[in-house]
Amino acid sequence: MSYRIAGIDVHKKMLAVVVSDVEIDGEFHFERRMFGSNPEQLRSLTAWLLEQEVEEVVMESTAQYWKPVWEALERYWKPIREKREGACRKSGTLHLAQAQSNRGRRGRKRDFPDAERLVKRLVARELTLSFVPDPEQRLWRTVTRRKYQLTRDHTRLQNQLESLLEEAHIKLSSLVSNLLGASARRMLKALAEGETNPAALAALADERLRATPEQLCDALGACADLKPVYRRLLKMMLEQVQFLEEQITKLDQEMASLLSIRMQFSGWRRCPAWEWTQHNRSLPKSALPQQPFLPRNVSPRGWVPAPATKRAQG
Repeated sequence: MSYRIAGIDVHKKMLAVVVSDVEIDGEFHFERRMFGSNPEQLRSLTAWLLEQEVEEVVMESTAQYWKPVWEALERYWKPIREKREGACRKSGTLHLAQAQSNRGRRGRKRDFPDAERLVKRLVARELTLSFVPDPEQRLWRTVTRRKYQLTRDHTRLQNQLESLLEEAHIKLSSLVSNLLGASARRMLKALAEGETNPAALAALADERLRATPEQLCDALGACADLKPVYRRLLKMMLEQVQFLEEQITKLDQEMASLLSIRMQFSGWRRCPAWEWTQHNRSLPKSALPQQPFLPRNVSPRGWVPAPATKRAQG
């Protein structure tokens, strides 16, 4: 009984595809075909794989170029192979191989031999395969990774802001714990808009700030003869900080929307203990219960499976 496996060497604009029956004795005999990477060519690829009755597909994780190929096969090829009559356990399986595990000899790279080597090493179990989550999880990853990148940019910009203030002899960071807090942001905004009076800037601080007005006036004393270019740079940084914070807030809302859809259709709900804790987060510790009251089936993240409905007994 034949069992055909396809290997795909992925490039930005083209795909080198080989198919071979791996149940034969001796050397594998490969059928070769070249495809483009545009959507129409990807649909042609899936049709050709169905025509060749391919059971498994292995491809190399080349940069980000493997993702459209994977998603096209996952959408058009995989369901048909899994649901066909007589499908085996691994029919419709996609494999993503790490490029390091498919390295060939030193020299000029050749596309079809690389794809053939993928198939041979998959059969010999010599490839290092990567885990690829389902499409819903991949979407979550995209959103959370984008938020992570913006958070890092926000931290980097905050460090650059402190460096700019030190260069301008504004020692505000020595008196406030957070340069982007409410008090510091009001003072920096007024400084960027052209305020030259240290006392007026110090008056913008919150009364709960530990630094005294005299200390603030001393730290902000250089604002009287601050060069205009520093004010313009400070204004640009504050605008960029605000933009990043707005983007992070939008990503938080997007993630909450995705999770709410998942929670609605997966039969999961928030446990009462988690809801109570979130509602009373601002209460003093003395008002919170001293003993844990979570049920045993509560997971650490506050999610519990919704109780199953009892079947009617006939």
